[in-house]
Amino acid sequence: MSARMDERTVLLILVGCGTVYVAFRHPPFGTALLVGVGVVTLLHLLMGER
Repeated sequence: MSARMDERTVLLILVGCGTVYVAFRHPPFGTALLVGVGVVTLLHLLMGER
């Protein structure tokens, strides 16, 4: 495993932290965000099989 993180990893961590903060401050947005992430993840998994 490399000791350095690539740009994609850093970007995903920053976006994830920002999203968690917004969801914590605004719970209704957090619920909608959770549903959206779940649907996108499910579509990604289903489309990745082909």
